[in-house]
Amino acid sequence: MAVVTEIRHSTPTPTPLPPRPRASANRVAAWGALIVVLGAAIWSVADLEINIASMVQSLGNAADFTSRVFPLDFPPLGELLVMTGQTLAIVVVATVLAVLLSLPVAIFAASNTTSGPVMHGAARIIIVLSRAVPDLIFAIIFFRLFGLGALPGILALGLHSIGMIGKLYADAIEELDGGPAEAVRATGGSRVQWITSTVIPQLMPQLIATALHRFDINLRTSVLLGYVGVGGIGLELANALRTMQYQRGMALALIILLLCIGVEMLSGAVRARLLGRVRPGRGGARGFIDRIAAGWITAPRGGREPQRTRAGRIRIAPQWDSERIRRFAGVGLTVAIVALATLYADLNFSTLLKDLLAVPQLMGIFLPPSPQDLLGTLLESMLVTIQIGLAATLLGLVLALPIGILAARNVAPSARVANLFRTIIVVIRGLPELILAIVFIVITGLGPIPGTLALAIGSVGLLGKLVADSLEETDVRVQDAVRATGATGSQVFYAATLRQAMPQFIAHILYQLDVNIRSATLLGIVGAGGIGFYLLNASRVQAFDVVSFIIVMVLVTVLAVEALAVWTRRTLR
Repeated sequence: MAVVTEIRHSTPTPTPLPPRPRASANRVAAWGALIVVLGAAIWSVADLEINIASMVQSLGNAADFTSRVFPLDFPPLGELLVMTGQTLAIVVVATVLAVLLSLPVAIFAASNTTSGPVMHGAARIIIVLSRAVPDLIFAIIFFRLFGLGALPGILALGLHSIGMIGKLYADAIEELDGGPAEAVRATGGSRVQWITSTVIPQLMPQLIATALHRFDINLRTSVLLGYVGVGGIGLELANALRTMQYQRGMALALIILLLCIGVEMLSGAVRARLLGRVRPGRGGARGFIDRIAAGWITAPRGGREPQRTRAGRIRIAPQWDSERIRRFAGVGLTVAIVALATLYADLNFSTLLKDLLAVPQLMGIFLPPSPQDLLGTLLESMLVTIQIGLAATLLGLVLALPIGILAARNVAPSARVANLFRTIIVVIRGLPELILAIVFIVITGLGPIPGTLALAIGSVGLLGKLVADSLEETDVRVQDAVRATGATGSQVFYAATLRQAMPQFIAHILYQLDVNIRSATLLGIVGAGGIGFYLLNASRVQAFDVVSFIIVMVLVTVLAVEALAVWTRRTLR
């Protein structure tokens, strides 16, 4: 007898999704603050009257500008070499000074090498304050304390550079392998011994690469400091434009542009070799630009492989091959260049001690800070400076986002597209903002518009690179998982890639805003609007109480933006 059993198919009960976690009050407040910043940026663009109509009205000025500039009036070769040598000497000595001061600060600022919470906090404060005070303000103070010469410019560039170099060194130290340091400590090595034998050797490639990158930045800034008396090609450019000698001024501007590109190409090639990004066989325009970018356009993401013996073991001491001989010769050449730069800068060490002893007395002329009868004007100018920074960041972001997205190799449709947009980013980064501001001032006239446009173009270079790097650092496994469900390319980008990179995007945008506000202060001295114009005038008429009041205003503004950026990054992480 057959038994038939009926099989019933039951519908599985769907598992309910867990409830979405409620956003914390801090997270809501952080997003609210970002919305307020976005609204302020949109208002700044409208209030500064940056629109297509104003650009069209300036086309006639562009034609007049071209007729007044050409033919270019280049200075005699001897004068050109002298002023270029002065500029390079100041920048070399300032960068070396910054590295020597930044390394101990970074060691105390890094959590794995600091001696205690007090020194850790003090080092972090030094880094923040050095970044917050623009080099222009340092230069004005040191010119009053030490008089004319190269020393004020060297100190201004060197002390301000501690903010960037010290932070990058501290971050690099915290990412080093702690195994060698633990091994040295286990053998009874002192703190100085394990730092000098394990931390410094591991840090050396990043140390040199960061110093070369800062050298490029200091070269551009030294030209701008020529407006407050720092010698070299920047001072000659300021004198030419101040007397409306546009043919000579734009000739010097072209020389500055070529000098910046040449120095950046040289330092980029050295950085690429140090970081293991050398790829043979690149030629033509693409190879030229790739060398400027330290191999960033076509470089693999991995680092350099350690040297090994024939048996396959990792070599702990490099052999004396051609590569080591070149490095040794490079060290000797670097020492010689620094020595020559120090001599050429003509530093008067005999009067330095006397000037240092007079510092407490001279500092009294800056105290107490007072706006005199210019409080309303100064507050309005400070607001314009903030508006320039906000508007430039917004305009730069609009252009940098698509360029940076297409420059990311894990997002771009092809490697050719990624390399093309990486090349565009490098070319834009090679344009000094000072030169752009001068051109826009002559075309559109004095005011905040030329400064905003110059900073917006500069923002495309930095923001575009940061966006591309952030997208490439996302976890590709998340993207592969979304793609495996049948999602399209745009769905993968918005659901997996962009969501991972969003916290980094926000951090980069706020960092760019911080940079633009400080840069707007600098560009104000050439007539690009904002508080910089009044800062320069107050120093010229020796109203140092007004100078110190403006310094306090700038410092408070920059620190407020810095605090907002730090709080937002921590909240939205």
